[in-house]
Amino acid sequence: MKSTPKPRDHHHENLDRIERLDRKLADLGIKIRKDEDSRKVTGEVFDEITLLALYKLVNKKVISSIGGSISTGKEANVFFAGRTSDAGVEVGAAVKIYRLRTGNFTTMSEYILGDPRFSNIRHTHKDIIFAWTKKEYSNLARTREAGIPCPEPFAFDRNILIMEFLGEDGIPYPQMRQKLPKSPEETYQDAVGLIRDLYQKARLVHGDLSEYNILTGPDGLILIDMAQAVTPEHPKAYNFLFRDIRNINRFFAPKCKTTDEHELFRNIVGEEFFEI
Repeated sequence: MKSTPKPRDHHHENLDRIERLDRKLADLGIKIRKDEDSRKVTGEVFDEITLLALYKLVNKKVISSIGGSISTGKEANVFFAGRTSDAGVEVGAAVKIYRLRTGNFTTMSEYILGDPRFSNIRHTHKDIIFAWTKKEYSNLARTREAGIPCPEPFAFDRNILIMEFLGEDGIPYPQMRQKLPKSPEETYQDAVGLIRDLYQKARLVHGDLSEYNILTGPDGLILIDMAQAVTPEHPKAYNFLFRDIRNINRFFAPKCKTTDEHELFRNIVGEEFFEI
């Protein structure tokens, strides 16, 4: 008597779809490392949804290759990539992939759900992360339009953001905590200037500013990690702004004289903020 073959479970079907996408990417010249050292990262980052988004971006020729890891954060992994510029030259780019399985839904929700630009999104885990990616793209574009140094955003799809690589010869610029571009006193003024310009010119509050997400480039300080940035209309915008000021003061206080945080806050938002 012949036994009826067991139906394939969802897990195996999912693996098959991932393998097919993986082969399609390989045909386009994108190879995802599968060695023992990167297996855990590969499993956490390159799931089916992510591979599909990556395939679309490669197919649109937004990027032409993907390389090694630049950084691994709490919410995302950043990889070095190749990209063909408008002039037809191969240049470096950064691929930021927000992890769908381990992204901090609660933290992201705090910054997104009060932002009027994203008031219509559904409150599911996946939709929050997709909105988070779109939000970083929008914030970077808005910041650059205001003339404030940050990575240029090129494209996004679902949980993937393609942006300018900030570094030289494949090596990222150092974080401000690792290297100051000028004296502590001058760098402090430049950091405060970034907070002020972001608020006054781009109408944004970074919301998570520290010595870890400001880079030291050849021309000075550069803002990064802009996904959580909010407009002043966000109900917690001014709490976030004060926290940004406090964080910068905390970092520079052992190095140079700092301005009182309440005075800085008043100088940035203007006296009209306090008028009744």
